[in-house]
Amino acid sequence: MLTLPVFNKEGKEVSQIELPEDIFGVPVNTDVIHQAMVMYQASLRQGNASTKERGSVSGGGIKPWRQKGTGRARQGSIRSPLWHGGGVVFGPHPRDFGYSVSKKIKRVALRESLNAKYQSQALFCLEEFNDKIAKTKEFAGILSALKLRGRILALLDGCDKSIHLASRNIPRFELVRTKDANAYDVLRNKNVLLTRTSLNKILERIK
Repeated sequence: MLTLPVFNKEGKEVSQIELPEDIFGVPVNTDVIHQAMVMYQASLRQGNASTKERGSVSGGGIKPWRQKGTGRARQGSIRSPLWHGGGVVFGPHPRDFGYSVSKKIKRVALRESLNAKYQSQALFCLEEFNDKIAKTKEFAGILSALKLRGRILALLDGCDKSIHLASRNIPRFELVRTKDANAYDVLRNKNVLLTRTSLNKILERIK
């Protein structure tokens, strides 16, 4: 039976939650994760590179010298790609590098990324946040009590709005709704922090 410890705000283990073995008890499928990660990273590319072809470069409306009799090679425009300051041949232009994969691949990739975090002991479960947290210092103290180091992804569904306000100034901390989480969010952060509510919701998504 696979279990995940549940901690309180003081960093003490108070209980355990059972995890499905068909998700967290199998080897990680890295092939599906790779497919999803390449897709997410391709969508993040800006694709702003742009060059001017010979038709876009200013000037070059007149033939630089006559066709014959000069001893030089024949030329029709000073904006030819052969000239300094001329156009670029087959240069890049703004484009969208993004593409999509099936919903099944996205779902399986999220499941496998959570499995990878669990097997590397980077998946943490926290008791429900029922109290308001007014200060960023107070929320940072909770993270310190859990001994979380590095980038943190938090899926804290059902929490008070004050938690969103208290956590937004913490560096390398990302708060995401469970329904918006994906494999890229999980893998780009070192630790994943959940509550019981968010864990149950995300298990429903990835089954």
